Amino acid sequence: MASDLKLLGFWGSPFVFRVVLALKLKGVDYEYIDEDLVNKSTRLLELNPVHKKVPVLVHEKKPTAESCVILEYIDETWQHDPLLPQDPYEKAIVRFWAKFADEKLLTSAWTSVWTKADERETALKEAIEAMEKLEGELEGKSYFGGESIGFLDIVLSWISYWVPIWEEVGSIQILNPEKFPALTAWKSKFLDHPVVKDSLPPRDKMILHFHKLCKKKEIDAVLRELAGTD
Repeated sequence: MASDLKLLGFWGSPFVFRVVLALKLKGVDYEYIDEDLVNKSTRLLELNPVHKKVPVLVHEKKPTAESCVILEYIDETWQHDPLLPQDPYEKAIVRFWAKFADEKLLTSAWTSVWTKADERETALKEAIEAMEKLEGELEGKSYFGGESIGFLDIVLSWISYWVPIWEEVGSIQILNPEKFPALTAWKSKFLDHPVVKDSLPPRDKMILHFHKLCKKKEIDAVLRELAGTD
């Protein structure tokens, strides 16, 4: 029941979106609580005292933090429509690429948009190199999970929706359709999925949010926002 399952998040976070999407794909009801990352609530600090970040999933009064950890918890708790492969080796490969994407691609892509101009070129180069590796992993598949959305598709969902917004706001190109045809096709198919479409935060609100930060030159605030989610 929704009263037994609560999700603390931030409406614009790609990490929180991962959890939202996983729960909706499995048809699990939950209560969503939006957090202010600038003025974090006592509730959030008590539920995640180590990292003080969202998302936090609270199931039967027990909190779980960090989006990828939460995804695995969801998959093991509600075992229908599995997100991870059942084969141990295939599962290990998915975890490898998820870790690679968060450590190598996400950070460099984010930095290429929001950091100082003299640091952008290096970050953009690193982001594109990491994207090339994911392009090779996806080639020949509809989704990273095969014929349906799986764990890795959810982890990489920020590429489909957040990257184009960051590109528009930051006047930069990361996902070149000619260079990355497989990722571009995946992005369109992923965004067209009815559960995904129904779960995405409003694009106009996202654009306004990031433009507002850029106008005020609050790059530190943008970086704090990313740091406040995981």
